[in-house]
Formats: sequence, structure tokens, C-alpha cells
Amino acid sequence: MSAKRLLVVAHAPSPNTVRLREAIKEGAQSVRSEVVELILKSPFDTSAEDVIKAQALILCTTENLGYMSGALKDFFDRTYNSCLEHTGGLPYALCIRAGLDGTGTRRAVESITSGLGWRAVQEALVCKGQWHEDFVGQCRELGAAMTAGLDAGIF
Repeated sequence: MSAKRLLVVAHAPSPNTVRLREAIKEGAQSVRSEVVELILKSPFDTSAEDVIKAQALILCTTENLGYMSGALKDFFDRTYNSCLEHTGGLPYALCIRAGLDGTGTRRAVESITSGLGWRAVQEALVCKGQWHEDFVGQCRELGAAMTAGLDAGIF
């Protein structure tokens, strides 16, 4: 079987968002797969080639002034045109760490991913309001679900 890449593009500017990124990683690695390779990158370090080579993607961003982080916006600005013709149908999931409700962030990311032709394979995970330890478990579940889905050929 050929390798399948799960690319996690995560902006983690604080200790709590680092915990979320690490929980996604732990969850993804908790599924024993012979075929799924996990690639974890900062939005600033992710290239269009990384996205083109991926079979699934998890985007993780903070909510900044009701919008995605500048880091994730930079990622989209740099990769959009190169990915446009090559990544249609790419399965993805979105995680937002939102101090408010995440609505504007979700809308912005979904607008861009829709333009790219990507398809959300689950509802966006919005970790909103004051910090809760439950967020860590939810992110772990997200990572595991994406790896399991990719491993099983569901997407």
C-alpha cells in the first residue's frame, strides 16, 4: 500500500494552542496505521507542494479579531493559486481556538477552502470561550478521526 499523508497546518502562538496542536498530533499517532504519514507544520513553513502531496489536511487557527490568524491567512495567500488546479476534493478538517464564537473565522476559512474545491469531512471544531481542558481531548479525537478515516480509505 502506498503512503498517505495527513498534513496538519497549525498556528500555535500560545502555550494553550501548543497543547491543542500536540493533542491533534497525539490523536493522529494513536491510530496504528501502516499507510498514514503525519506531517505537522506551522502555516509559515507550509508550501503549496506540501498541500499538493497531502491526501488529507487539518487546519488549526486562532480566532484573531473575528478572523483567522495572520499566519493561516499568509499560508492561503502563498499557496492558493498553486493549489487551485491540483487539490480539488482534498478532505480537510478545521479546528479554531476562539475567544469569542469563531463564526467569522469559520466563514473565512470555509470561503477559501470552498474556492479551492476542498471538502470538509467533519464539522469544524470550535474551542470557544474560556479555556477548558476538554479542548485537549476534542483535538486528540480530531487527529485520531482524520488518521482513521484516511487509513480506512473513507476519504
